[in-house]
Amino acid sequence: MKASINWLKEFVAFSNPPEEIAEMLTMTGLEVEDVEGRDGDTIIEVNVTPNRGDCLSIIGIAREISAILSIPLKEHSLHIETHPLYIPFNVNIENPELCNRYAACIVEGVEVRPSPDWLARRLEEHDIRPVNNIVDITNYVLLEMGQPLHAFDLDRLSGDMISVRRAGKEMEFITLDGVKRDIKENDLMIWDGSKPIAIAGVMGGMNSEVTNSTKNIIIESAAFCPTSIRKTARRLKLKTEASYRFERGIDIEAVTRALKRAVYMITMDVGTSKPYELIDVYPLPYNPTIIDLSLNRIKDKIGIDVIEDEVEDILLRLGFKTKNIPNKLRVIVPSYRGDVLEEIDLIEEVARIKGYGNIRSEMPLIKLSFEPPDKKEQFIGEIKQCMSMLGYSEVINYS
Repeated sequence: MKASINWLKEFVAFSNPPEEIAEMLTMTGLEVEDVEGRDGDTIIEVNVTPNRGDCLSIIGIAREISAILSIPLKEHSLHIETHPLYIPFNVNIENPELCNRYAACIVEGVEVRPSPDWLARRLEEHDIRPVNNIVDITNYVLLEMGQPLHAFDLDRLSGDMISVRRAGKEMEFITLDGVKRDIKENDLMIWDGSKPIAIAGVMGGMNSEVTNSTKNIIIESAAFCPTSIRKTARRLKLKTEASYRFERGIDIEAVTRALKRAVYMITMDVGTSKPYELIDVYPLPYNPTIIDLSLNRIKDKIGIDVIEDEVEDILLRLGFKTKNIPNKLRVIVPSYRGDVLEEIDLIEEVARIKGYGNIRSEMPLIKLSFEPPDKKEQFIGEIKQCMSMLGYSEVINYS
């Protein structure tokens, strides 16, 4: 993930040199592989691990810098003036286990043209080729917020509806790159009233693409199942910026925020455009993960004496919400941190922000147990010993 220092500064008001920012990110778990100066800006390249999909965006990396430096995170205004829909436009999700949220916004009166120089340059700095102002704004928001978006030419759709469902049968579908793709019956597709118009979460179709003659659009912002997107993208050998993020999980609560951001930018670029009220289909609303965190367990695991106020401050800086309960903190995990599932994950968050260098190098205390060995573990041990005697080796990898 490449990130412009100037872009990051729009969210966090830091004055540290880029090299210092790179070192701090690396020391807290986001390894910076490269720092490159470019025309009054500096681009850092961050190696984002698969479990940290929240950092595949400018605001995600800015959030980390905000927590490390204890500087407030700024957010853009998302206020847009919308108009009531004058036609009944329906969104239908037939497979909610594969698409748990689908939001859309119709914008009329757009003017498709080349993007302003600042926008085109910013995309190029992040290895995305500028196309036109509408497509470029959706890609800009993808980089900024980590939420893939897609714009369809509304006048090329039929039936005043969008449906999210499996293909249902094998078919051929021409994607935006002009390639004819072999679609299988279980691939998730986006349909209008009569035809497929996109491979969900991977790439749109040529039959609904935005062109220079487009006047009216509908913008999609959705949350697709990572496993489903991964299977389809890998089988088709089609890796896109969108599929890369969907495979790692996006923030389902940011679906409409990203859509509003794109609509706002379009109305700023094309002052005569007319956005309509958002459509938001959300079958199973997000239920946050709640974890009880013991201060004693933090000390047992990382050997650092911490006070409750310090732990609470670190978690709040990272976007967690906390509540004091007897001898513990009850922690509400933010929707963008799908990797935090257990108490030990919270302990890791405290350790990395406090600084791994502050952890003492010593052998951990081990509580001796005189209980009889577990029969299952004993059986597994015997199997391992037997296989070893036969010449086999055990391999333990990272996955």
